[in-house]
Amino acid sequence: MSSNEANTTTTAPKPSSSTVTAVENAAELSFGAGFSGEDIQILSNAQVAVILQMSAQNALIRDEELHDVYKKTQKYVERYNTMKNPEKEHQELVDELDNLQGALTTFRKETEEGQEMELHQFEVAALMNLVATDTMVEEAVALIPSLSRFPESAIDEILDLIRNTMIRIVSYGS
Repeated sequence: MSSNEANTTTTAPKPSSSTVTAVENAAELSFGAGFSGEDIQILSNAQVAVILQMSAQNALIRDEELHDVYKKTQKYVERYNTMKNPEKEHQELVDELDNLQGALTTFRKETEEGQEMELHQFEVAALMNLVATDTMVEEAVALIPSLSRFPESAIDEILDLIRNTMIRIVSYGS
């Protein structure tokens, strides 16, 4: 083998990311064909955590072993779940989270031009994942840039919905 042959490396062509970025852009609420349609429901970390907890309890009752991917997913959503309270029953948490998701999904604001604006499912789940009781409008817009199309007062209303739900979930007296 010659010295030229030893130094030759073959590289595969790099995949073009321009088609992906043009189609999928969370800031513009563009997610491609796989995420369109009425039959898609995006879940928050809190919703996934409750589902996985209930599923794990059922597996324990049936004496079934949980897959490693399942355990890692459960650990992830528990780590980032801001809406939890071990004192509450699963059904109470499910009801609170479903009510919040419903309120955010049906949230409507009319612009000065008379156009009705609503939250995208991605924004609903992102808000439920990212918002803490002290989240400010500017922070929410920085984390979810597509919210900038709403007036600040509307974003504050949205944050109040989430704060009130979080307070109900984490409070022990309710």
